[in-house]
Formats: sequence, structure tokens, C-alpha cells
Amino acid sequence: MKIDSAVFLADLREVPRLARYAEDLGYDGLWTAEAGHDPYLPVALAATATERVTLGTNIAVAFPRSPLVHAQIGWDLQAASRGRFVLGLGTQVKGHNERRYSTPWLPPGPRLREMIQLIRHIWDVWQHGKKPGFQGKYYQFSLMTPFFSPASIEWPHIPIYIAAVNPYMCRLVGELCDGIQVHPFHSTKYIRETVLANVEQGLAKSGRKRSDVTFATSAFVIAGKDRDEVERVRASVRQQIAFYASTRTYIGVLEAHGLITDEMLAVYAVEGSFDDVPGLLKKKYGGLIDRLSFYTPLRPGEDDATWRRVIAACRS
Repeated sequence: MKIDSAVFLADLREVPRLARYAEDLGYDGLWTAEAGHDPYLPVALAATATERVTLGTNIAVAFPRSPLVHAQIGWDLQAASRGRFVLGLGTQVKGHNERRYSTPWLPPGPRLREMIQLIRHIWDVWQHGKKPGFQGKYYQFSLMTPFFSPASIEWPHIPIYIAAVNPYMCRLVGELCDGIQVHPFHSTKYIRETVLANVEQGLAKSGRKRSDVTFATSAFVIAGKDRDEVERVRASVRQQIAFYASTRTYIGVLEAHGLITDEMLAVYAVEGSFDDVPGLLKKKYGGLIDRLSFYTPLRPGEDDATWRRVIAACRS
């Protein structure tokens, strides 16, 4: 199991330092999110500051940008990182698309399927000089003149992951995608019974194997040096889970367990000492998840030795 981290930053000037710090700690990958800031810009800065770690978006909101915009940014980031970029896309929910991004809300599953197909077609045009020719229900692409076409690159295969919670998106992963970003608000029961089951249906339809898809997610980890720190972390995790639980889109995760109880933290998070965390994570996610991120910010100079030890133990 590979162990990743996330870059949640307001100051882009800090990205190179944090990226090098994460790589030095032993992380395998770094993910950016589209929350209060653009998800692509930190990847560009991290790409030129690191040598080894995988870099990707988790996620870039798909529909406010055209397929060509995603394709072009992805192409440049793949070249800048020398083949280490992962394009992670997600639909977001209807309200945010319409009211925050001013983006019309069309059937998200079929639309994302078509977007992925077109992005790959565009990359094929750029890499092999093929004539553009894509006509779909939501997108079309028929023009690419030499002046606007980037050069071919050494690493033309760019993995595409998508955020998937509901059955349609999980089946789409199995049919078309290189990976899935399982939402941090999850349980292993939901992963097995809904996510994995539907991904496998998509794999069967496309004639692919489970090993063709990378399962990635973030884990809520409650740990600390003393009781006070553990309580502060527990309160933060409880607040984040409550935020996700209030979103209608994620109701399936709750329905997998029935009514919410006081034990919900034990279902949706891992709690223990730093020495116990690696074993708890392996027990919970072994055989299910290929890439695991800690849902916690990078803090250089705070418990570096502890996190280095935890990361190494999780990877072993």
C-alpha cells in the first residue's frame, strides 16, 4: 500500500518547500484539492521541486472546464513532472455547479464518461498527429491546428482517476478509468458492498482486471502524543464527518450502516497511538486500497520523526 499526503495551502509560495518535505518524509504521492484554491497550480510548483512522488488532483471539478482545458493542463503537468502526474476529476454536486460555478447541470455520469473519452482522444491527437474527430452528445472536437497543438511528450499515458461514491460512477471507473478516489467519508463495508462491487461490474463489461484500477482514498486518523491532543484531533474529525454526513449525495454511505450512533467515529475513522496506527490501517484497508492518504495537513517541524516512522511502517 502506497502512502500519500495532501497539499492544502493558501500560499502557493509554500508549495515547493512542503512538497520537498513530504518527499523527504517518505510519502509516495501528493494530492491537491479544489477547495478554496485552484487544484492545478500547486501541482505545477511541486512538479519542479520534487523527483519521485506521484502528483495529482483529488479532485479538479470537471464540468466548469472544457475537456480541452483539462487535457492541456494535464499534458503540461505530465511533462513538467516527467511522467508523475495523475488527472483526478470529479463532478461535484448540482448546487455547486449551478450556483457557484455557473455551470449547467446535465446528467453527470454520461457527461463525465464523454469528457474522459474526449480528453484521451485529444491526447492521442497531440501525441500521434491524428486528425481530430469527436462528436458526442455533450462535447465535440474537430479542430486542432499546428499552431495550437503541443508537441508530443515522452510520457503520453496520463492516468485518469475519478471521484466515485454512487454505483454509476463506480461502474464508470471499471469501464474507463485508471483509478478511483474513494471519498474520505466511507466505511469498509460501503467500499466492499457498493464501490468494489460496482467497479467489478464495470471491469467485467470492459474486459479488464481489478489490477488495472488503482483504489485510492484518504483516512481519518485520530492519534496524538497525549490525551489533550487526541481529543483535539477527535473533535476535528467528528466535525468533518458531520459536514460530509449533511450532504445528500453521501446518503448511501450512511444507509450502509443504518442509524448514526455514538460509535460512528470507529466506523469512519481509525483511532490509536502512533505505534498502533500502521497496523490498524493495514487491518482496515488491506486488500481494498492501493493508495492511502492521511486526512491531515503537512506540518514541517512537528513530530517529523514520528510521521516518518508511521509512513515507513504503513508502507512495509
